[in-house]
Amino acid sequence: MWDRLFVDCNIATMDARAGDPLGIVTNGAIAIEDGRILRVGKRTELAGFRAKEVVALGGAWVTPGLVDCHTHLVFGGTRAAEHAMRRAGATYEEIAKAGGGIASTVAATKKASDTELLEQSRRRLRALMAGGCTTVEIKSGYGFDTASELRLLEIARKLGEQEKVRIVSTLLALHALPKDADRETFVKEATDKLIPEAARRKLATSVDAFCETIAFTPAEVERAFTAARAHGLGVRLHAEQLSHQKGAEIAARYKALSADHLEHLDAAGAKAMARAGTVAVLLPGAFYALNEMTKPPVQLLRDAGVPIAVATDCNPGTAPLLNPQLAMNMACTLFGLTPEEAIAGMTINAARALGLAHEVGSIAAGKAADLCVWRIAELAELGYWVGMPGPERRIYGGMDS
Repeated sequence: MWDRLFVDCNIATMDARAGDPLGIVTNGAIAIEDGRILRVGKRTELAGFRAKEVVALGGAWVTPGLVDCHTHLVFGGTRAAEHAMRRAGATYEEIAKAGGGIASTVAATKKASDTELLEQSRRRLRALMAGGCTTVEIKSGYGFDTASELRLLEIARKLGEQEKVRIVSTLLALHALPKDADRETFVKEATDKLIPEAARRKLATSVDAFCETIAFTPAEVERAFTAARAHGLGVRLHAEQLSHQKGAEIAARYKALSADHLEHLDAAGAKAMARAGTVAVLLPGAFYALNEMTKPPVQLLRDAGVPIAVATDCNPGTAPLLNPQLAMNMACTLFGLTPEEAIAGMTINAARALGLAHEVGSIAAGKAADLCVWRIAELAELGYWVGMPGPERRIYGGMDS
């Protein structure tokens, strides 16, 4: 006897088929046992089987649980004051050079106690969960030294242990260079001490870096990626956000799971990503908050065959965004994604960006029973409403949560 059987629903399985990118099943049913999907198909195909609980969804739409594959969720304080500076005309680079930006968050994060950090981060995480997220990536990056970075990863792990959500931790080893720090010493600590220790303690699955003129050079990024690979960790990259640094090509060379931002991506980078299977993660919240003008070349990504994911990029300075539906709406409105691309961007392609497509991101037999039930007439509404509330039901591991 099955544990649960959901019936009377329309399902976006995300199992793409010719002419049907969302793998839609109308009048469908989903069988769940031991927290995993046992069967999915037409209601008539599952008729006659028994379950401990049969849940009639009244024609609602069911999607996979949403996957937010790029956040900087664990930090202290806010950077609300920078909002006013930007409105007065200050650029991202000018704010950073004036001692604001990432450095100010690092200071606030160091000042906060573990309990304060945990509870502040929990509130942000629960907002994403209320929006339908069942998997959330969390980066470190606001520590600037080995002990502080490991502390942030420990807090991310605690969140995953205490909340009904799957947390994927990423070590953002090269985020920004502290003021007056020696570049070589900083990079050497990251590659020779921080990365090996995070790997040894199993606190992260991947290493990330910010490849940019105001951050780290391509050569420095490659050093971090080499260290990551040597210690069995995957790699991801903040690439081509403010300028073209050939970051996408570097990411592809190391077979990165994803390259993120990509406003200044060129054709060579897109082709390299396609060959490597690297996912493009678009972050419209940062584009919006920074009032940028250069959009990611979405058609270039389509033409090259690069999977496109969408994420909130939740962070205190450049994307104070806590609503995954708004991220989908922005991806459609600002970047020109279709509603189908936006939905895939926060489900199956986001799962690919985390190396978890075998586990989450689509509704298929054997995968985790992470689902969202939406009281909407059509799926396009997920990218249509501005700041839409979350799903009617959020199901994590087969149970309502």
